[in-house]
Amino acid sequence: MGTWILNGSMSAGDNERKPVHILVEDGIIKKIADASNGGWPDNTDGHEIVDAKGCLVSAGFIDMHVHLREPGFEHKETIATGTRSAARGGFTTIACMPNTRPVIDTPETIKLILDKAQTEGCGVRVLPYGGITKQELGRELTDFTALKEAGAIGFTDDGVGVQSAQMMKDAMARAKEVGLPIVAHCEDNTLVEGAAVSEGAFARKHGLKGIPNESEAIHVGRDILLSEATGCHYHVCHVSTEQSVRLIRQAKAIGIRVTAEVCPHHLILSDEDIPDSMDANWKMNPPLRTLRDVQAVIEGLEDGTLDMIVTDHAPHSPEEKAKGMQLAPFGIVGFETAFPLLYSKFVETGRWTLEFLLSRMTEKPAEVFGLAQGRLEEGRPADLTLVDLESEKAVDPEEFLSKSRNTPFTGWSLKGWPVLTLVAGRKVWQDAGFEG
Repeated sequence: MGTWILNGSMSAGDNERKPVHILVEDGIIKKIADASNGGWPDNTDGHEIVDAKGCLVSAGFIDMHVHLREPGFEHKETIATGTRSAARGGFTTIACMPNTRPVIDTPETIKLILDKAQTEGCGVRVLPYGGITKQELGRELTDFTALKEAGAIGFTDDGVGVQSAQMMKDAMARAKEVGLPIVAHCEDNTLVEGAAVSEGAFARKHGLKGIPNESEAIHVGRDILLSEATGCHYHVCHVSTEQSVRLIRQAKAIGIRVTAEVCPHHLILSDEDIPDSMDANWKMNPPLRTLRDVQAVIEGLEDGTLDMIVTDHAPHSPEEKAKGMQLAPFGIVGFETAFPLLYSKFVETGRWTLEFLLSRMTEKPAEVFGLAQGRLEEGRPADLTLVDLESEKAVDPEEFLSKSRNTPFTGWSLKGWPVLTLVAGRKVWQDAGFEG
């Protein structure tokens, strides 16, 4: 039995939307029918019916940078809670980082992640990264071939930068051989030790040591040169600085195979927004940068220098975040606020079209990582997200499906909330108020 999603609308370029009925069969988008004349299709008998009631129907959102914390940090998040949180945010495919305990650096740990996603996850597709170096210590490369065969989609030591240029060059050469990307957390440790916030207005005001922009950009520049030398696909994690954007733009202009991502918080917040209360829910890595950096990453996304939006969903317990700005761990949760934040900030204000935002959360990540998902087209996987673009409500962390509550956006009134998420045509989450 298939499913008809009736009375929805899909993006039709710029901010235009067209009414559609969508037929899903065997996990595939079988038909997208024009619904502009009203009425239901003739062949709905024997099918499940979802009345989308004018909601936007999009290809399911794809997040290529998330932390599910399992194994080892289940007090922060689990694959079960993380996938439910992702589904509530409209994400149908997520790629989890390997900085767990144990690190995801063996085929056995890859298998553990994939098995748990099948047995305990809500149905959201989970794609694991393998570590670049064993235990993320930067001393010895992992077995890239074995990790790829087990299901890794790329290699990263996210959470720490690979400090040795020789180690990174060797990693890129191996990654090129096996045909997968190096996905780099760019951070020179000699410039960041003991710092919790960016080297900017907030740090100066409170007499804090700051994390300089160069700490990120130095590794970006180094790795671009190594990518050029090896021919490896090099993907830059969570770009946050003007200098990094400039280097990536120059690299792309001369044909180096580099792609990059940016997070909602770096597009929306600067260090000037951090409250004087020193609330550690504003502490993240990379840190919030200057207004000039915010403008640079926005423009980088708009001109294609930065390819996609990711959340860097990074849950921590309330007890950990209560340790204060200096001692609390870096990171904020991101799944359940990402689309409403970006829709409210950029589409509702007229800076971006709806089509642009959707492409950076669906089509572009799928293109970069070679995924079949990401397009609302007949014959594609029926990974779908329904969004009520008119729904407006305040961010309430107590309602999160994530185990953690660490967000700086508490109380923000936002529009554009997902109401239904399907993976391969199967409902993996539905808002209690949506009766479709």
